[in-house]
Amino acid sequence: MLSLNPIRALRRGGLALAVAGCAFAAPAVAQPAAPSGGFTAADLARACGPAANDANAPASRAACYATLVAIGQTHAIYTSGRQAARPVFCLPEPSPQIETVSAAYVSWVAANQQYAGVRAAEGVLRFAAATYPCAAPAAAPRRR
Repeated sequence: MLSLNPIRALRRGGLALAVAGCAFAAPAVAQPAAPSGGFTAADLARACGPAANDANAPASRAACYATLVAIGQTHAIYTSGRQAARPVFCLPEPSPQIETVSAAYVSWVAANQQYAGVRAAEGVLRFAAATYPCAAPAAAPRRR
């Protein structure tokens, strides 16, 4: 189960997420507001996987990619350095292409409808934790 501590850390990076959320303010990708007043995991999945006949597909994908990158970079900021939080996810080397991550996110939301109504950032973190888990930290030696 995902710890809420990384989500709290992400909330401290609210400015970066607010900037990422602005990408959704564009009329081309406007979605109805969630009951919480924010964009949900399902809203982001719709932007990441627009219908083939959607005239706004390029704008939707651009907003999706910008949001995924912003959340990933915010995560990286809070999980590196001296007072870093433990990472929620660990990308492999080389990092996957944004198109691959976007398509996997859409599939994950479809398979995990219980998270469709959570905020988009939480949905992305849950997806990334399930898709790109970090290796378990080595156990500290016991003192006798």
